[in-house]
Amino acid sequence: MEQTIDPTLGPVLARTGDERAVLTSFLDFHRAVLLRKLRGLADADARRRLVPSATTLAGLVKHLTLVERNWFPTLLAPEPGDVYLTSEEDAVASFTLGDQETVAGLIAAYERACARSREVAASVDLDHVVPHPQLGEVSVRWILVHMIEETARHAGHADILRELTDGECGAL
Repeated sequence: MEQTIDPTLGPVLARTGDERAVLTSFLDFHRAVLLRKLRGLADADARRRLVPSATTLAGLVKHLTLVERNWFPTLLAPEPGDVYLTSEEDAVASFTLGDQETVAGLIAAYERACARSREVAASVDLDHVVPHPQLGEVSVRWILVHMIEETARHAGHADILRELTDGECGAL
C-alpha cells in the first residue's frame, strides 16, 4: 500500500519556498509534533517516569519552553534582566516539574514561547549575528537549524514516551 504525504503539512507546502520558509516550517512542524504527544494525557501520565533518566513528557515540554526563550528572545531581543541560561543546574531545572504544573499550563507556556520566538526570528535577517556566551557568535540561520535539531530530537523522545504511556505513536 502506497503512503502519501499530507500536502497540508508545513514542510510539504514549503518544499519550493525560500530558505526562511523551509527552516521555519520544519521547526513549526516539530513543535506541533511535540504538542501532539502531550495533548489528551492526564497530568499524572505526562509526569510519569518511564525511562531511567528524569525525562518525562511534561518535562520535555517544559524544557523546550526554556530553550525557545533562551535561543530567541534572550539572544536576539533581550529585555532588561534577561540572562542566557547555561549551567548544568539550569538544564536540570528545565526538566523538573513543580507540583502545580499541569499539562494545560505547560502547553500554554510552550505555545506562548513559540509565538514569541516566531515574532523575534521574523524580525531579523537570517545572516544577523549575535554574541553567544559559550559559542562566540551565532547567526539566526544557525539558531533556526539548531532549534530544528533540538526540537526534533525531543519530539522523538516524546514519541517513545507516549508509546510507552498508552500505545499512541507516530508524528501525526
